[in-house]
Amino acid sequence: MQAFAYASPTTLKEALALLADRWGVADILAGGTDLLNLLKDHIHTPQRVINIKGIKELGGIRKTDSGLRIGALVTVSELLASPEVRAEYPALIQAAEGIKSVQIRNMGTIGGDLCQRPHCWYFRQGFGLLAMKDGRSLVREGDNRYHAIFGNQGPACFVSASSFGPPLVALNARVKLVSAKGERELPVEKFFVTPQSESEREIALRPDEILTEILVPPAANVRNATYEVRQRETLDWPLVTASVALTMKGTAVASARVVLGHVAPTPWRATEAEKVLAGKGLSAAVIQKAAEAAVTGATPLSRNAYKVQLVRAAVRRALEAARPKA
Repeated sequence: MQAFAYASPTTLKEALALLADRWGVADILAGGTDLLNLLKDHIHTPQRVINIKGIKELGGIRKTDSGLRIGALVTVSELLASPEVRAEYPALIQAAEGIKSVQIRNMGTIGGDLCQRPHCWYFRQGFGLLAMKDGRSLVREGDNRYHAIFGNQGPACFVSASSFGPPLVALNARVKLVSAKGERELPVEKFFVTPQSESEREIALRPDEILTEILVPPAANVRNATYEVRQRETLDWPLVTASVALTMKGTAVASARVVLGHVAPTPWRATEAEKVLAGKGLSAAVIQKAAEAAVTGATPLSRNAYKVQLVRAAVRRALEAARPKA
């Protein structure tokens, strides 16, 4: 990898002072499960790497008056061990359980998961985020088995790699982003963006900001679940994910959020499925109708039409998991 300066601050203020106002100058190191590969493959060549693992204020899980606060440095293993998360947020636990590697569970952080770069093989081979060559899309004309079936009308065809993005969007969570100039909060749904040029990124984080925490609303009365479809149950990313969060009124769904993962450049709201569910009981027929509605607007590429059926299956299974038990 290219040589870089290394810093290991112990406070957030020290870390923020080391950032720059443009990408490529400084990279944040948390668990390192994604960044180290980017450095070794020369996809990222920063002048400075800032290790934030020693900043204690970025860790911890705690209940607050407004829900649950998850520090950006919380690892997947810590999330799985949290009684607070297990009590109200099965969608997060199920997403964490899909990460099978013990090493990644112990090192990978929740903030890092939200900020990780796409795993599109064209991007990882150095062809850029949009994978263009001589004005032509390598994805559209090449091997696009694992690429987007939604939101791919523009130049971006990669899929968001985040495991926790879909359930956090379904749960209407927010992220706190802090720079030396101040802080701001964004819904997780708006944290993910679809770039239109190589100068943009796939998240709304600015180069002078650090994601410090995730804020999840109370979900004791929200039925929520995540279901993943994988090619193999080992060190692999899902082909399709569905996360659901259902606010119930008796036995009927008062409101629903259905979010798909690994099918678009961002976690994808299946709004037509949400409309089907609103006001209805979770009968098998309603669940199947919602699963069919979830694929509305899908535009598969030449080799990934199989994902359409996987979306139907994942939404159906997630809704079945979230359905109140008789």
